[in-house]
Amino acid sequence: MKIRTKSSIINHTPVVHGGLNLSQSTDSQIIDFSSNISPAGIPLTVKKLLKKNIENIKHYPDSSSSAVISSLKKYTKLEKSHLIVGNGAIEILYNFCFAFLSKKTKVLIPIPTFQEYETVSKLNECQISYFKTMNLSENLDIFISKIPKNGCVFICNPNNPTGNLLLKNQLLQIIKKAKKLSTIVFLDECFIEMVPESNESVISYVKKYKNLFVLRSLTKSFALPGIRIGYAAGSKEIIDILQKIKIPWSVNSLAQDAADIALKNKSHLDKSNSIIKKELIFLINKINKLNGFDCNSSSTNFILIKIKNNSTQLQKKLLKHKILIRDCKNFRGLDNHHVRIAVKSHKDNLKLVNALEKIK
Repeated sequence: MKIRTKSSIINHTPVVHGGLNLSQSTDSQIIDFSSNISPAGIPLTVKKLLKKNIENIKHYPDSSSSAVISSLKKYTKLEKSHLIVGNGAIEILYNFCFAFLSKKTKVLIPIPTFQEYETVSKLNECQISYFKTMNLSENLDIFISKIPKNGCVFICNPNNPTGNLLLKNQLLQIIKKAKKLSTIVFLDECFIEMVPESNESVISYVKKYKNLFVLRSLTKSFALPGIRIGYAAGSKEIIDILQKIKIPWSVNSLAQDAADIALKNKSHLDKSNSIIKKELIFLINKINKLNGFDCNSSSTNFILIKIKNNSTQLQKKLLKHKILIRDCKNFRGLDNHHVRIAVKSHKDNLKLVNALEKIK
């Protein structure tokens, strides 16, 4: 018997993300600059709660994530009907595309950006157009002119891996034009809470624009990537559809506990942004002085660096110094002369700079 499936699945190649090397490593001394999580680390309140509630795993989790939704209502100032929780932001992304994208859907993706937009669009056999730019704000008018009818536009703000940030008024231009064309704007704001200098989030606008869907991640902002929990905001119509296809019990009880307590700890975000604001400047100034290194301007907790030498070779050399960076050669629109680093504590950032100075 021949097992049959969709051609899009047969031709599918999973994306390799930063940080995966460490999941199989026994070397606890490696500093992970490849994963863009909060430099403030895991909130102490979360650690204490997880230890206290460990026995709760003998029960099924709340399939509706009710406590988290209630906390998100206060956190986002949105009604519960506008919110949904998932097993990481990635589950919500895949469910969204399964629900709203098809062979007929024209998708517009600015590149380089988070690769999963392309991956899941291909799995749903969409018609994909790419818009190459290292700074979307500089090419905004042209990009807006490319928005398809009855389609979907993916935007990451601030953008991963470039770190560039679109302003609120620029995003609204995109959303308004897309609305006229009956096109959904999928806006990934997973790093928006780690932008120290301004608040360009448009999450509140899901009440006004039914074609806007905003994705958020608790794992980035509160350093909880192993827990897997994210959320999204959208119109009541979009959320209702996503609730229908959501996998039961996809968010485990410990993840819900962690999210609930983290959302009540906004001071942790302040601490994180204080570190980012200072250390972002430190890293860019230090690395730009090295021959063959050119840092892209960033508004958030990671930096894209163009390098003279080979990115894979640099990654291997830094691993010998117990440092893992993100090789960006597999980002569409980039090549093997780009790497990405996260902004971490000053102590860790010094180790990175010293290692780069030794192997430059």
